[in-house]
Formats: sequence, structure tokens, C-alpha cells
Amino acid sequence: MRPTISEPLIQVKGVSLTVGKRQILHNVNVALMSGQIISIIGPNGAGKTSLLKVIIGLVQPTQGKVRHARALRIGYMPQKLHVEPTFPLTVKRFLQLGQPKVDLGPILQEVGIAAVLESPLQAISGGELQRVLLARALLRQPELLVLDEPAQGVDLMGQGELYDLIAGIRDRHHCTILLVSHDLNVVMAQTDMVICLNQHVCCSGHPDKVSRDPAFAALFGSIAQNLAFYTHRHDHHHDVHGDVIDE
Repeated sequence: MRPTISEPLIQVKGVSLTVGKRQILHNVNVALMSGQIISIIGPNGAGKTSLLKVIIGLVQPTQGKVRHARALRIGYMPQKLHVEPTFPLTVKRFLQLGQPKVDLGPILQEVGIAAVLESPLQAISGGELQRVLLARALLRQPELLVLDEPAQGVDLMGQGELYDLIAGIRDRHHCTILLVSHDLNVVMAQTDMVICLNQHVCCSGHPDKVSRDPAFAALFGSIAQNLAFYTHRHDHHHDVHGDVIDE
């Protein structure tokens, strides 16, 4: 049974996480609604990645509960992937791990990595690797797509292109997208809901509301005051590296 439009896809209630003597999360309460793009923002050490891992079940909270919609399919794109330089692994083999007969064609075209399919995974650029990881997550046909720093290592214009791609994925696949990002300009322009985190939820809601919240200003200081929402315009195209193509 899927949640109705008024019911959360995921409900986080009173979640705290302590590792050793360090408190990572404290009394976090979040409701993720179907069909939204939801961004978690906050300073380094705020617990953003830890919250993602708690939400998808990779880490168990010290206190509190996370309730998923029944039989929820989740696709996860990690922040980093380390592959030994001498390990013989092409992009194609990486995408086919555990599912050798999967049809890669539609996903390759959607994320723009067909040209590097036979390349060693270690030889592609940072932007290409981000798209490969995104493709891998999409192969699960997720109802919830979880992205940890999806634009890491991508330049500003490439970030806009990538976030446009993410918004299109939400519309085409009818999935909810939960992501962590430091790219405030792009996030605040492309997101339906923002969760401002610093061990606890400082503020949350639509970007317009959050940008006017004193807690947001206190957390990001002059960055918040000078924030200019970035809107990507399709007057040019990018290659898989994020570079502008000369028309």
C-alpha cells in the first residue's frame, strides 16, 4: 500500500544518534512527502550524511524511530566511491554488478554517460563519476532517490545542469528525491523543501520561508545575507564533463 498524497513517504520521529561520546543527531523530526525534492543543508559536521544513512537504514539511531512506506524502493548515491587503481572495472561492469542482464540503454541516455560506458571507472572525470553513481541508483527504479552531495566536484554551470537533470528525473520517474548539498544558491532555487540541520533541525520548509528564518541567517551568516537564487537557463548545453559545448 502506497502513502496517499497527505501521508509521509518517510516519517522520522525523535531520532538521536550518538557515536562514542559524540552526539551526531539530537531529536530530529522530519516528514518526507511523496513527489518532492528535499534538500538537507548545514555546516560541516552537522550530521547531514549521518541523517541520510539513518533514514535509509544503513545506521540505526540511538533513540527514535524511522517509519517507511511499505515495500519502499530506495536508490542511494553515496558521497564518494573508492576503487583501487589496479582493479579492472569498466563503467559498464560497475553498472551491471548484481544485475548482469539489466538494460542500460535508457538510463545511459538519461544521465548522459553512454560515451564512457567502456572506460575504466578510475579513468573518468569527477563529473562523469557522479553521473555513473546516479545511473546506478536509478537502476533500482526507486520511489525514493537519496543523493549525498550529488554535485561534488562539478563546476557551477555543471551544477545547474545536474540539478536540472535531477528535477527531470523526479518528473519522469515520479519519485521523491532526498539530497544533501552545500550548493546553497542552486539548492534554494531547485528544491521543494529545505531541512536546515545542525545536529538538530534548525528550520525547515519551502526555500522562501527558510531563507527568511533567523535560524538560517544565524547558521550561514554573511552567506545567507548575500544569497542569490540561481536559475539555470537552457541557452546552451554541457558535455558529460560539465563543460559548455560550443554550438
